[in-house]
Amino acid sequence: MEKTEFYNLLQKLVLPLFTGSYIDGEEESSARDSEVALGKKNSLLLKPSKQDEYRLILKRGQAFQPFEIALIKSILAEINTIFELHLQDPNYVAILQSHAIEKSICRSLCEQEETVSVILGILNELEKWAARTYEGKRIAICTFVNQSLDLSEQTNKIYYSDVMNKDFFALLTDGEASAIEFDKKGFLNCYIQMLSKKGAPAVSPYKYEAIAKYCTEKKIGIVLTSNGDFLIFKNRTLLFAKRNGVWNVFSHEEVIQLLLSKGNYSLKGIRRSIYFTALDTSFAYTGGCIVYLSKDSIEQALTHINAHDIVMEKYFDLKKQQELEEGRKLYNYQTFSSVEKTYDVPYSIFLQQEQCYKAQALRKIIANRPFQELSRKLRQELVSMDGATVIDNDGNIIATGAIIKIEAGSEGGGRLAAAHTLAKYGIAMKISQDGNLTALYCDKKNGKIKTLFTVG
Repeated sequence: MEKTEFYNLLQKLVLPLFTGSYIDGEEESSARDSEVALGKKNSLLLKPSKQDEYRLILKRGQAFQPFEIALIKSILAEINTIFELHLQDPNYVAILQSHAIEKSICRSLCEQEETVSVILGILNELEKWAARTYEGKRIAICTFVNQSLDLSEQTNKIYYSDVMNKDFFALLTDGEASAIEFDKKGFLNCYIQMLSKKGAPAVSPYKYEAIAKYCTEKKIGIVLTSNGDFLIFKNRTLLFAKRNGVWNVFSHEEVIQLLLSKGNYSLKGIRRSIYFTALDTSFAYTGGCIVYLSKDSIEQALTHINAHDIVMEKYFDLKKQQELEEGRKLYNYQTFSSVEKTYDVPYSIFLQQEQCYKAQALRKIIANRPFQELSRKLRQELVSMDGATVIDNDGNIIATGAIIKIEAGSEGGGRLAAAHTLAKYGIAMKISQDGNLTALYCDKKNGKIKTLFTVG
Protein backbone atom coordinates (compact mmCIF):
# COMPACT_ATOMS: atom_id res chain seq x y z
CA MET A 1 0.00 0.00 0.00
CA GLU A 2 1.35 3.41 -0.98
CA LYS A 3 2.14 5.85 1.82
CA THR A 4 -0.35 8.45 0.58
CA GLU A 5 -3.11 5.85 0.41
CA PHE A 6 -2.30 4.60 3.91
CA TYR A 7 -2.28 8.16 5.21
CA ASN A 8 -5.70 8.82 3.67
CA LEU A 9 -7.13 5.60 5.12
CA LEU A 10 -5.97 6.58 8.60
CA GLN A 11 -7.54 10.01 8.15
CA LYS A 12 -10.80 8.49 6.94
CA LEU A 13 -11.20 5.41 9.16
CA VAL A 14 -9.02 5.69 12.26
CA LEU A 15 -8.80 9.33 13.33
CA PRO A 16 -12.61 9.88 13.52
CA LEU A 17 -12.79 7.04 16.05
CA PHE A 18 -10.36 8.61 18.51
CA THR A 19 -11.15 12.05 19.91
CA GLY A 20 -8.19 14.41 19.84
CA SER A 21 -5.94 12.21 17.69
CA TYR A 22 -3.86 13.44 14.76
CA ILE A 23 -0.99 12.32 12.52
CA ASP A 24 2.22 13.97 13.68
CA GLY A 25 4.65 13.16 10.87
CA GLU A 26 6.57 9.92 10.33
CA GLU A 27 9.79 8.14 11.17
CA GLU A 28 12.00 5.50 9.58
CA SER A 29 11.24 1.84 10.16
CA SER A 30 12.59 -1.63 9.40
CA ALA A 31 11.18 -5.13 8.92
CA ARG A 32 11.88 -5.81 12.60
CA ASP A 33 9.25 -3.26 13.64
CA SER A 34 5.63 -4.32 14.08
CA GLU A 35 2.74 -2.65 12.27
CA VAL A 36 1.46 -1.08 15.53
CA ALA A 37 3.83 -0.06 18.31
CA LEU A 38 3.87 2.33 21.24
CA GLY A 39 5.82 5.51 20.57
CA LYS A 40 6.95 8.42 22.72
CA LYS A 41 4.67 10.85 24.53
CA ASN A 42 1.24 9.27 24.06
CA SER A 43 1.79 8.21 20.47
CA LEU A 44 1.43 5.09 18.35
CA LEU A 45 3.62 4.16 15.38
CA LEU A 46 1.68 2.70 12.45
CA LYS A 47 2.53 1.16 9.09
CA PRO A 48 0.54 -1.09 6.74
CA SER A 49 3.01 -4.01 6.72
CA LYS A 50 6.26 -5.07 8.36
CA GLN A 51 8.18 -4.56 5.11
CA ASP A 52 7.40 -0.83 4.92
CA GLU A 53 10.33 1.46 5.70
CA TYR A 54 8.31 4.16 7.44
CA ARG A 55 5.84 4.49 10.30
CA LEU A 56 3.28 7.25 10.66
CA ILE A 57 3.02 8.78 14.13
CA LEU A 58 -0.51 8.83 15.59
CA LYS A 59 -0.65 11.15 18.57
CA ARG A 60 -3.05 12.63 21.12
CA GLY A 61 -2.97 14.20 24.59
CA GLN A 62 -3.71 10.98 26.55
CA ALA A 63 -1.99 7.61 26.33
CA PHE A 64 -3.76 5.03 24.18
CA GLN A 65 -5.50 2.36 26.21
CA PRO A 66 -4.86 -1.38 25.59
CA PHE A 67 -8.33 -1.92 24.10
CA GLU A 68 -7.73 1.00 21.71
CA ILE A 69 -4.38 -0.45 20.58
CA ALA A 70 -6.06 -3.81 20.01
CA LEU A 71 -8.76 -2.05 18.00
CA ILE A 72 -6.24 -0.27 15.75
CA LYS A 73 -4.33 -3.51 15.14
CA SER A 74 -7.52 -5.23 14.10
CA ILE A 75 -8.59 -2.36 11.83
CA LEU A 76 -5.22 -2.37 10.03
CA ALA A 77 -5.40 -6.15 9.57
CA GLU A 78 -8.90 -5.87 8.08
CA ILE A 79 -7.88 -2.96 5.84
CA ASN A 80 -4.96 -4.98 4.48
CA THR A 81 -7.23 -7.93 3.77
CA ILE A 82 -9.58 -5.70 1.77
CA PHE A 83 -6.66 -4.01 -0.02
CA GLU A 84 -5.26 -7.38 -1.14
CA LEU A 85 -8.55 -8.19 -2.92
CA HIS A 86 -7.77 -5.45 -5.48
CA LEU A 87 -11.43 -4.49 -5.78
CA GLN A 88 -12.32 -1.88 -8.38
CA ASP A 89 -15.71 -0.67 -7.12
CA PRO A 90 -15.06 2.15 -4.60
CA ASN A 91 -18.61 1.95 -3.21
CA TYR A 92 -18.20 -1.74 -2.44
CA VAL A 93 -14.81 -1.08 -0.87
CA ALA A 94 -16.38 1.62 1.36
CA ILE A 95 -19.02 -0.89 2.57
CA LEU A 96 -16.32 -3.46 3.38
CA GLN A 97 -14.27 -0.85 5.21
CA SER A 98 -17.29 0.12 7.30
CA HIS A 99 -17.85 -3.55 8.17
CA ALA A 100 -14.14 -3.81 9.01
CA ILE A 101 -14.55 -1.11 11.64
CA GLU A 102 -17.50 -2.92 13.23
CA LYS A 103 -15.75 -6.29 13.15
CA SER A 104 -12.61 -4.79 14.65
CA ILE A 105 -14.60 -3.17 17.45
CA CYS A 106 -16.06 -6.55 18.34
CA ARG A 107 -12.66 -8.23 18.17
CA SER A 108 -11.15 -5.65 20.55
CA LEU A 109 -13.78 -6.61 23.14
CA CYS A 110 -13.66 -10.39 22.93
CA GLU A 111 -11.32 -13.07 24.18
CA GLN A 112 -12.25 -15.65 21.52
CA GLU A 113 -13.05 -15.37 17.82
CA GLU A 114 -16.24 -17.34 18.38
CA THR A 115 -17.53 -14.58 20.65
CA VAL A 116 -16.69 -11.99 17.98
CA SER A 117 -19.16 -13.73 15.66
CA VAL A 118 -21.77 -13.73 18.43
CA ILE A 119 -21.41 -9.98 19.03
CA LEU A 120 -21.60 -9.26 15.30
CA GLY A 121 -24.69 -11.45 15.04
CA ILE A 122 -26.41 -9.70 17.94
CA LEU A 123 -25.64 -6.33 16.38
CA ASN A 124 -27.15 -7.56 13.12
CA GLU A 125 -30.35 -8.65 14.92
CA LEU A 126 -30.53 -5.27 16.68
CA GLU A 127 -30.06 -3.51 13.33
CA LYS A 128 -33.28 -5.20 12.19
CA TRP A 129 -35.11 -3.95 15.28
CA ALA A 130 -33.70 -0.45 14.74
CA ALA A 131 -35.34 -0.40 11.30
CA ARG A 132 -38.82 -1.25 12.55
CA THR A 133 -41.36 -0.52 15.28
CA TYR A 134 -43.45 -2.72 17.54
CA GLU A 135 -47.09 -1.66 17.96
CA GLY A 136 -46.13 1.74 16.56
CA LYS A 137 -43.24 2.36 18.97
CA ARG A 138 -39.46 2.34 18.55
CA ILE A 139 -37.83 -0.46 20.50
CA ALA A 140 -35.08 -0.25 23.14
CA ILE A 141 -33.23 -3.50 23.87
CA CYS A 142 -30.33 -4.43 26.17
CA THR A 143 -28.35 -7.66 25.88
CA PHE A 144 -25.28 -8.98 27.69
CA VAL A 145 -22.67 -11.46 26.50
CA ASN A 146 -20.99 -13.21 29.43
CA GLN A 147 -17.53 -14.38 28.32
CA SER A 148 -17.04 -16.41 31.51
CA LEU A 149 -20.08 -18.58 30.73
CA ASP A 150 -20.31 -21.59 28.36
CA LEU A 151 -23.71 -23.32 28.13
CA SER A 152 -22.93 -25.40 25.05
CA GLU A 153 -23.04 -28.67 26.99
CA GLN A 154 -26.55 -28.09 28.27
CA THR A 155 -29.61 -29.70 26.73
CA ASN A 156 -32.44 -27.61 25.27
CA LYS A 157 -30.08 -24.79 24.33
CA ILE A 158 -31.56 -21.64 22.79
CA TYR A 159 -29.38 -19.66 20.38
CA TYR A 160 -29.67 -15.85 20.20
CA SER A 161 -30.77 -15.86 16.56
CA ASP A 162 -33.70 -18.15 17.41
CA VAL A 163 -35.31 -15.61 19.72
CA MET A 164 -34.04 -12.11 18.92
CA ASN A 165 -36.05 -11.91 15.69
CA LYS A 166 -39.33 -12.83 17.41
CA ASP A 167 -41.87 -10.17 18.40
CA PHE A 168 -41.98 -11.26 22.05
CA PHE A 169 -38.28 -10.41 22.43
CA ALA A 170 -39.08 -6.71 22.08
CA LEU A 171 -41.01 -6.84 25.37
CA LEU A 172 -38.38 -8.62 27.46
CA THR A 173 -36.08 -5.64 28.09
CA ASP A 174 -36.53 -1.89 28.42
CA GLY A 175 -33.01 -1.02 27.24
CA GLU A 176 -32.10 0.64 30.55
CA ALA A 177 -32.82 -1.45 33.65
CA SER A 178 -33.43 -4.94 32.27
CA ALA A 179 -31.59 -7.20 29.84
CA ILE A 180 -31.27 -10.69 28.36
CA GLU A 181 -27.91 -12.38 28.90
CA PHE A 182 -26.23 -14.85 26.52
CA ASP A 183 -23.11 -16.94 27.07
CA LYS A 184 -19.89 -16.51 25.10
CA LYS A 185 -21.18 -18.83 22.35
CA GLY A 186 -24.51 -17.05 22.00
CA PHE A 187 -26.77 -19.36 24.04
CA LEU A 188 -29.52 -17.82 26.17
CA ASN A 189 -28.68 -17.69 29.88
CA CYS A 190 -31.16 -15.56 31.82
CA TYR A 191 -33.10 -12.35 32.34
CA ILE A 192 -31.30 -9.60 34.27
CA GLN A 193 -32.97 -6.81 36.23
CA MET A 194 -30.61 -4.12 37.47
CA LEU A 195 -32.17 -2.73 40.62
CA SER A 196 -29.39 -0.65 42.16
CA LYS A 197 -26.78 1.86 41.00
CA LYS A 198 -24.59 1.32 44.04
CA GLY A 199 -21.11 -0.11 43.87
CA ALA A 200 -18.03 0.71 41.83
CA PRO A 201 -18.24 3.93 39.80
CA ALA A 202 -19.13 3.71 36.12
CA VAL A 203 -18.11 5.91 33.22
CA SER A 204 -21.24 6.23 31.14
CA PRO A 205 -24.33 8.37 30.56
CA TYR A 206 -26.35 8.57 33.78
CA LYS A 207 -29.29 6.91 32.03
CA TYR A 208 -27.24 3.75 31.42
CA GLU A 209 -25.22 3.72 34.62
CA ALA A 210 -26.83 0.49 35.91
CA ILE A 211 -25.97 -1.28 32.66
CA ALA A 212 -22.38 -0.02 32.77
CA LYS A 213 -21.91 -1.20 36.35
CA TYR A 214 -23.03 -4.70 35.41
CA CYS A 215 -20.47 -4.89 32.59
CA THR A 216 -17.27 -6.10 34.22
CA GLU A 217 -14.15 -7.29 32.40
CA LYS A 218 -15.90 -10.50 31.31
CA LYS A 219 -19.31 -9.03 30.45
CA ILE A 220 -20.14 -7.02 27.36
CA GLY A 221 -23.31 -4.93 27.22
CA ILE A 222 -24.94 -4.15 23.86
CA VAL A 223 -27.81 -1.66 23.82
CA LEU A 224 -30.17 -0.49 21.11
CA THR A 225 -31.72 2.80 22.21
CA SER A 226 -35.18 3.96 21.23
CA ASN A 227 -33.45 6.57 19.04
CA GLY A 228 -31.77 3.84 16.98
CA ASP A 229 -28.29 4.27 18.47
CA PHE A 230 -26.06 1.36 19.48
CA LEU A 231 -24.01 1.41 22.69
CA ILE A 232 -21.35 -1.06 23.80
CA PHE A 233 -20.18 -1.32 27.42
CA LYS A 234 -17.34 -3.17 29.08
CA ASN A 235 -15.25 -2.65 32.23
CA ARG A 236 -18.05 -0.43 33.65
CA THR A 237 -17.49 2.01 30.80
CA LEU A 238 -19.26 3.12 27.64
CA LEU A 239 -16.60 2.26 25.09
CA PHE A 240 -18.32 2.51 21.71
CA ALA A 241 -21.44 4.01 20.20
CA LYS A 242 -22.91 3.97 16.73
CA ARG A 243 -24.88 7.14 16.12
CA ASN A 244 -26.20 8.38 12.81
CA GLY A 245 -24.62 5.32 11.20
CA VAL A 246 -21.06 6.07 12.40
CA TRP A 247 -19.06 4.28 15.11
CA ASN A 248 -17.18 6.29 17.74
CA VAL A 249 -14.74 5.35 20.46
CA PHE A 250 -15.48 7.13 23.73
CA SER A 251 -12.15 8.33 25.11
CA HIS A 252 -13.62 9.93 28.21
CA GLU A 253 -10.40 10.91 29.96
CA GLU A 254 -9.00 12.34 26.73
CA VAL A 255 -11.96 14.69 26.42
CA ILE A 256 -11.66 15.76 30.06
CA GLN A 257 -7.97 16.46 29.48
CA LEU A 258 -8.80 18.56 26.40
CA LEU A 259 -11.09 20.71 28.57
CA LEU A 260 -7.99 21.55 30.60
CA SER A 261 -5.67 22.11 27.64
CA LYS A 262 -7.52 25.16 26.30
CA GLY A 263 -8.43 26.82 29.57
CA ASN A 264 -6.90 28.14 32.77
CA TYR A 265 -8.74 25.73 35.03
CA SER A 266 -7.28 23.56 37.77
CA LEU A 267 -10.13 21.63 39.40
CA LYS A 268 -10.59 18.32 37.62
CA GLY A 269 -13.90 17.79 39.41
CA ILE A 270 -15.40 20.73 37.53
CA ARG A 271 -14.17 19.47 34.17
CA ARG A 272 -15.47 15.97 34.88
CA SER A 273 -18.88 17.29 35.93
CA ILE A 274 -19.13 19.39 32.75
CA TYR A 275 -18.15 16.51 30.48
CA PHE A 276 -20.45 13.97 32.13
CA THR A 277 -23.34 16.42 32.06
CA ALA A 278 -22.73 16.95 28.34
CA LEU A 279 -22.68 13.16 27.92
CA ASP A 280 -25.92 12.79 29.91
CA THR A 281 -27.60 15.52 27.85
CA SER A 282 -26.36 13.92 24.65
CA PHE A 283 -28.09 10.64 25.48
CA ALA A 284 -31.22 12.37 26.76
CA TYR A 285 -31.61 13.77 23.19
CA THR A 286 -32.83 17.13 24.48
CA GLY A 287 -30.03 19.30 23.20
CA GLY A 288 -28.17 21.79 25.36
CA CYS A 289 -25.37 24.31 25.68
CA ILE A 290 -22.73 24.53 28.46
CA VAL A 291 -20.23 27.36 28.64
CA TYR A 292 -17.19 27.18 30.94
CA LEU A 293 -15.74 30.68 31.23
CA SER A 294 -12.12 31.68 31.72
CA LYS A 295 -11.44 33.65 34.89
CA ASP A 296 -10.33 36.80 33.08
CA SER A 297 -13.21 36.82 30.56
CA ILE A 298 -16.30 36.78 32.76
CA GLU A 299 -17.09 40.48 32.48
CA GLN A 300 -16.92 40.38 28.68
CA ALA A 301 -19.17 37.31 28.60
CA LEU A 302 -21.76 39.06 30.79
CA THR A 303 -22.40 41.56 28.00
CA HIS A 304 -24.14 38.73 26.12
CA ILE A 305 -26.27 37.52 29.05
CA ASN A 306 -29.61 39.06 30.00
CA ALA A 307 -29.67 40.32 33.59
CA HIS A 308 -32.98 38.51 34.19
CA ASP A 309 -31.23 35.16 33.62
CA ILE A 310 -28.45 35.73 36.18
CA VAL A 311 -28.76 33.62 39.34
CA MET A 312 -25.78 34.94 41.36
CA GLU A 313 -25.83 38.32 43.08
CA LYS A 314 -22.18 39.20 42.47
CA TYR A 315 -22.61 38.71 38.72
CA PHE A 316 -25.82 40.71 38.73
CA ASP A 317 -23.87 43.58 40.30
CA LEU A 318 -21.33 43.42 37.46
CA LYS A 319 -24.11 43.26 34.89
CA LYS A 320 -25.88 46.20 36.57
CA GLN A 321 -22.81 48.38 36.17
CA GLN A 322 -22.59 47.41 32.49
CA GLU A 323 -26.23 48.33 31.88
CA LEU A 324 -25.89 51.66 33.67
CA GLU A 325 -22.73 52.54 31.75
CA GLU A 326 -24.42 51.67 28.46
CA GLY A 327 -27.45 53.72 29.49
CA ARG A 328 -25.30 56.80 30.10
CA LYS A 329 -23.94 56.55 26.55
CA LEU A 330 -27.42 57.01 25.09
CA TYR A 331 -27.45 60.77 25.78
CA ASN A 332 -31.17 60.54 26.36
CA TYR A 333 -32.28 61.38 29.88
CA GLN A 334 -35.64 59.65 29.56
CA THR A 335 -34.11 56.41 28.29
CA PHE A 336 -31.36 56.46 30.92
CA SER A 337 -33.92 57.11 33.62
CA SER A 338 -35.76 53.96 32.54
CA VAL A 339 -32.52 51.94 32.59
CA GLU A 340 -31.62 53.35 35.99
CA LYS A 341 -35.05 52.53 37.39
CA THR A 342 -34.76 48.94 36.17
CA TYR A 343 -31.20 48.13 37.15
CA ASP A 344 -30.04 50.53 39.87
CA VAL A 345 -31.71 48.52 42.62
CA PRO A 346 -30.57 45.77 45.03
CA TYR A 347 -30.62 42.27 43.55
CA SER A 348 -33.41 41.21 45.93
CA ILE A 349 -35.63 43.97 44.50
CA PHE A 350 -34.64 43.22 40.90
CA LEU A 351 -35.69 39.58 41.37
CA GLN A 352 -39.27 40.63 42.11
CA GLN A 353 -39.84 41.41 38.44
CA GLU A 354 -41.98 38.97 36.50
CA GLN A 355 -39.12 38.30 34.06
CA CYS A 356 -37.09 36.95 37.01
CA TYR A 357 -39.47 34.18 38.12
CA LYS A 358 -37.26 31.61 36.41
CA ALA A 359 -34.14 32.99 38.10
CA GLN A 360 -35.91 32.95 41.48
CA ALA A 361 -36.93 29.31 41.04
CA LEU A 362 -33.48 28.26 39.87
CA ARG A 363 -31.77 30.06 42.75
CA LYS A 364 -33.93 28.08 45.17
CA ILE A 365 -33.21 24.79 43.37
CA ILE A 366 -29.47 25.38 43.01
CA ALA A 367 -29.22 26.72 46.59
CA ASN A 368 -25.81 28.40 46.05
CA ARG A 369 -24.16 25.06 45.23
CA PRO A 370 -21.51 24.99 42.48
CA PHE A 371 -22.23 22.99 39.35
CA GLN A 372 -20.04 20.04 40.34
CA GLU A 373 -21.91 19.55 43.63
CA LEU A 374 -25.34 19.20 42.01
CA SER A 375 -26.68 15.74 41.20
CA ARG A 376 -26.05 14.48 37.68
CA LYS A 377 -29.77 14.30 37.00
CA LEU A 378 -30.33 17.91 38.04
CA ARG A 379 -27.34 19.12 36.02
CA GLN A 380 -28.64 17.36 32.93
CA GLU A 381 -32.10 18.84 33.33
CA LEU A 382 -30.72 22.36 33.84
CA VAL A 383 -28.56 22.10 30.72
CA SER A 384 -31.50 20.72 28.71
CA MET A 385 -33.45 23.95 29.21
CA ASP A 386 -33.71 26.29 26.24
CA GLY A 387 -30.73 28.61 26.26
CA ALA A 388 -27.24 28.22 27.71
CA THR A 389 -25.91 27.19 31.10
CA VAL A 390 -22.96 29.46 31.90
CA ILE A 391 -20.41 28.50 34.58
CA ASP A 392 -17.47 30.45 35.95
CA ASN A 393 -13.99 28.99 36.42
CA ASP A 394 -14.81 27.85 39.98
CA GLY A 395 -17.95 26.00 38.91
CA ASN A 396 -20.41 28.66 40.11
CA ILE A 397 -23.51 28.88 37.93
CA ILE A 398 -23.89 32.38 36.48
CA ALA A 399 -27.02 31.59 34.47
CA THR A 400 -28.95 28.62 33.15
CA GLY A 401 -31.54 28.62 30.41
CA ALA A 402 -30.03 31.95 29.35
CA ILE A 403 -30.92 33.39 25.96
CA ILE A 404 -27.61 34.69 24.66
CA LYS A 405 -27.27 37.95 22.74
CA ILE A 406 -25.42 36.58 19.75
CA GLU A 407 -23.04 38.55 17.60
CA ALA A 408 -24.05 39.89 14.20
CA GLY A 409 -23.33 37.45 11.41
CA SER A 410 -23.68 34.33 13.57
CA GLU A 411 -24.91 31.31 11.66
CA GLY A 412 -26.67 28.05 12.58
CA GLY A 413 -29.30 27.36 15.21
CA GLY A 414 -29.68 29.27 18.45
CA ARG A 415 -27.52 26.96 20.55
CA LEU A 416 -24.74 26.81 17.98
CA ALA A 417 -24.79 30.61 17.56
CA ALA A 418 -24.69 31.02 21.35
CA ALA A 419 -21.77 28.59 21.61
CA HIS A 420 -19.86 30.44 18.88
CA THR A 421 -20.47 33.75 20.63
CA LEU A 422 -19.40 32.62 24.11
CA ALA A 423 -16.49 30.44 22.94
CA LYS A 424 -14.48 33.69 22.82
CA TYR A 425 -14.52 33.70 26.62
CA GLY A 426 -13.81 30.06 27.46
CA ILE A 427 -15.00 26.69 26.20
CA ALA A 428 -18.53 26.37 24.84
CA MET A 429 -20.09 22.94 24.38
CA LYS A 430 -23.11 22.58 22.13
CA ILE A 431 -25.14 19.35 22.33
CA SER A 432 -27.54 18.82 19.45
CA GLN A 433 -30.86 17.02 19.82
CA ASP A 434 -29.53 14.07 17.83
CA GLY A 435 -26.78 13.66 20.43
CA ASN A 436 -23.72 15.12 18.70
CA LEU A 437 -21.48 17.08 21.05
CA THR A 438 -19.17 19.85 19.82
CA ALA A 439 -16.79 21.89 21.98
CA LEU A 440 -15.53 25.24 20.71
CA TYR A 441 -12.72 27.53 21.84
CA CYS A 442 -10.99 30.67 20.65
CA ASP A 443 -7.50 30.36 19.15
CA LYS A 444 -5.55 33.07 20.93
CA LYS A 445 -3.12 33.39 18.02
CA ASN A 446 -5.67 34.54 15.45
CA GLY A 447 -8.89 35.04 17.41
CA LYS A 448 -10.78 32.45 15.34
CA ILE A 449 -13.31 30.07 16.87
CA LYS A 450 -12.16 26.47 16.42
CA THR A 451 -13.44 23.02 17.29
CA LEU A 452 -11.73 21.53 20.33
CA PHE A 453 -13.38 18.12 19.97
CA THR A 454 -16.50 16.40 18.74
CA VAL A 455 -18.18 13.34 20.24
CA GLY A 456 -20.82 11.32 18.40
